[in-house]
Amino acid sequence: QVQLVESGGGLVQAGGSLRLSCAASGRTGSRYALAWFRQAPGKEREFVSTITWSGGSAAYANSVKDRFTISRDNAKNTVYLQMNSLKPEDTAVYYCAADLSGYGSRGEYAYEYWGQGTQVTVSS
Repeated sequence: QVQLVESGGGLVQAGGSLRLSCAASGRTGSRYALAWFRQAPGKEREFVSTITWSGGSAAYANSVKDRFTISRDNAKNTVYLQMNSLKPEDTAVYYCAADLSGYGSRGEYAYEYWGQGTQVTVSS
């Protein structure tokens, strides 16, 4: 019932910036939390950031604190991930996910809907 479509990935040099977007459509309901996860080759999918419906609570993985900023525009049903000071270790497929309960967990199993992912590659 919910579709999530990521965009904004690409190839950048270390120290550069990208802004990822994820647009939600379908029967989303209201007050759902949104999150970003990522998966690098040979690694498990890991939590990046999450934000509640109101935007009043956000959390980040330690590896991206002070570099990434999550935000959302509910009028557009869109969540963003502004990524600055990118490092080669940020290279991964980035996925957005929706949790209709609205809690904003760090655990991937709390999220019912997932996007197809967008590739971010950071060269050194």
